[in-house]
Amino acid sequence: MIPPVRRLAALCALGALGASLTACGTSPAPHPARPAPAAASATPSRPPTLAPGPAGLTPVFRHGPRTAGRTVALTFDADMTADQGPRAARGEHFDNPGLIAALRTLRVPATVFMTGRWAEEYPAQARAIGRDPLFEVANHSFSHYAFTDDCYGLPTVSGDRMRADVERAYTALRRVGVPDAMPYFRFPGGCYDRRALRAVSATGVTAVQWDVVSGDAFATDADAVAQDVLDGVRPGSVVVMHCTRSAAPTTERAVRAIVPELRRRGYRFVKVSELIGAASGRR
Repeated sequence: MIPPVRRLAALCALGALGASLTACGTSPAPHPARPAPAAASATPSRPPTLAPGPAGLTPVFRHGPRTAGRTVALTFDADMTADQGPRAARGEHFDNPGLIAALRTLRVPATVFMTGRWAEEYPAQARAIGRDPLFEVANHSFSHYAFTDDCYGLPTVSGDRMRADVERAYTALRRVGVPDAMPYFRFPGGCYDRRALRAVSATGVTAVQWDVVSGDAFATDADAVAQDVLDGVRPGSVVVMHCTRSAAPTTERAVRAIVPELRRRGYRFVKVSELIGAASGRR
């Protein structure tokens, strides 16, 4: 749950609990390059991506076309860092199986941006999500280090490690059995600059941001979270939420309120790939 930008700054100041969303583990070691999705995937064609930006920079996607029908993509960040294993062992829950079950019950397609460390901690869940056609899994880095300085108090990954952090996450996803992680990447904290876009450009990803902030980070009022989403959604919107029980305990309840109301308003839920396909002319 990346709360409204001001809220996220407060999130990061919450100390040990805030670390579940923003702290990062040790710097990742360099890793072999991730194979092109078309080679690694069993799908007949490469998932849609945006064309590179100026000077070949990684393209950034925030929302789909506003005039292509009432579609909306719910996205969920599955956050866990390399140093949080002991906390998980003591019973802290960085997963949220109830949320995933609710999405299945409601038949809501969704995109899960998963850190490599989360996938390593919850391999069976990562594999089940990755193999469920209702969902698609995308990359949220391995370590959840920030890719810029001054990103809500996050420690930063050095410029020469940025590409390796993205590639290491794809490797972790493959190792736990996620067969076709999408070529989409969400920067930790949503923070990026030209250096970061240049650093990850060789991975071939499209960076995915959002235009609706749910405010579910550390929220205690599910109705308020739901209202933030309902007030912000427009055709083609990308909503950012979280899949972390200890840091986003109200998300499941909020989703159960959001989904029927948006459907009543005529919205259709889609994955990010469908919105990117519409934006790039691939539908």
